[in-house]
Amino acid sequence: MPPGQRRERWQRVVLKLSGEAFADSTIGYGIDGDVVARIAGEVAEVRHDLGTELAIVVGGGNIWRGMAGAGAGMDRAQADTMGMLATVINGLALQDALEKVGEPTRVMTAIQMDRVAEPYIRRRAQRHLDKGIVVILAGGTGNPYFTTDTTAALRAAEIGAQAILKGTHSGVDGVYTDDPLLNPDATKFEEVAYIEVLNRGLKIMDSTAITFCMDNKLPIVVFDLMVPGNIRRALEGEPIGTLVS
Repeated sequence: MPPGQRRERWQRVVLKLSGEAFADSTIGYGIDGDVVARIAGEVAEVRHDLGTELAIVVGGGNIWRGMAGAGAGMDRAQADTMGMLATVINGLALQDALEKVGEPTRVMTAIQMDRVAEPYIRRRAQRHLDKGIVVILAGGTGNPYFTTDTTAALRAAEIGAQAILKGTHSGVDGVYTDDPLLNPDATKFEEVAYIEVLNRGLKIMDSTAITFCMDNKLPIVVFDLMVPGNIRRALEGEPIGTLVS
């Protein structure tokens, strides 16, 4: 694709949000209501203006990271289960913010907790999306040892999404040859192939998720979520961030 050329516009996408994006910047954890409200406002805007069908996968790293627990000696499966529960907390916070701006929303969880959210059932999720309801997919895959990146890839394939939008939160606006926060000589890719991401060990999503997207031909747009308006820009086909395909 020539530099600056507009990308394809997709009708149904999975938006992957890191839990850390929700964190209160002053303390580095918890939930910043203003950030969640801003993201919810952008999601509602693109739903109404563009008609995009959106499923959202939220991580839980602002509350608990399973790998951190395992590194401290906790049983990995137990630690990951706690992380999956953290994603439900974030999902409920996002649902509340979306409903405050009038956006119909369903939280669906891979771990059954019917007093809190609907169980994830693929066809039910597809029906919600067909009706213009924003679906928040929480609880990971329901299994330990899998990240929410892999959840986003798996759910995107299951519900017939055409792309994954991977929002970053650390000020990095795409995929680089090296960590641009540590290496000032790192250069940004406008586009990069899945296999190059794997071969170079570029840490944008875990290798399981990248391989799954490659096998199922799911493009990924990596962009800076913290810049207001970037969700819309990505969905309108502006060449922001990096396209992995």
